[in-house]
Amino acid sequence: MTSQMQRTIAQPVSVSGFGYWSGQDVRVEFRPAPAGTGIRFYRQDLPGQPDTPALVTYRQEIPRRSSLQRGQAEVQMVEHVLAALYGLEIDNCQVWVNAAEMPGLDGSAQPFVEALRQAGVVVQPACRPTKAVSERVRLTAGDSWIEARPSPTGQTLVEYHLDYGPGNPIGRQSFRTTLTPETFCQQIAPARTFLLRQEAEAFLSRGMGLRTRPEDLLVFDEDGPIGNRLRFPEECARHKLLDLIGDLALAGCRLVGEFVAFRSGHRLNAELVQFLQTVGNESRQCIKRCA
Repeated sequence: MTSQMQRTIAQPVSVSGFGYWSGQDVRVEFRPAPAGTGIRFYRQDLPGQPDTPALVTYRQEIPRRSSLQRGQAEVQMVEHVLAALYGLEIDNCQVWVNAAEMPGLDGSAQPFVEALRQAGVVVQPACRPTKAVSERVRLTAGDSWIEARPSPTGQTLVEYHLDYGPGNPIGRQSFRTTLTPETFCQQIAPARTFLLRQEAEAFLSRGMGLRTRPEDLLVFDEDGPIGNRLRFPEECARHKLLDLIGDLALAGCRLVGEFVAFRSGHRLNAELVQFLQTVGNESRQCIKRCA
């Protein structure tokens, strides 16, 4: 069962790298935050150090990544950072950055997880906002769909089905697990970002991703990943779950339910979060449940 008390980190910790899309160097510093703060991104490189809460309200539609903006405080590719915090059940944290795009690192959430675990966790004297899925909901977009169902066990389950059609070098993959800090760290956090070789070449031709190399993520051609070896047989499906968990974090509370997706991406994930905030017996807000 998920802990019912809020948590933050015990001390500041940082991670540095460069953005996949911009190529810009960036440093991310995680700092402890008081109970009730939630997750907030601070742009320390901008005048006044403006911040953006990690809430679906501030989501911006940018292809292939989750981005947030409030006023001048824009942050891009936040899904891996948010997944690490959500997966480790860290409710309150200040995320200070000196550029808009989060570092890509090895394409997974593992480096963020390692840093956060090094920082340690503090339990706070406040109950955790939680919302349980109260009815089955399915959202679709073309051939893609995502579904939320009530959880009969009170645990959160995540499941992803990946199928890009015949002839695709990635192939059909599925992965399903109950979401706990342990399963997240072992089964999901190490899974890396992926794309096809022709997609990578198209981005390079437009001047994007110029610093990113095949060893920095998974680039597939007809023979499999180029210059890399898979960490899991179904690593791509696991990474899509990583992205989904990062997007679920935009609810601003713990979501309890079963979440099943087929070819879903960031936009559909976010639409589900928005929908869940407006339905159910929770009076359109997260329920606070304490022991």
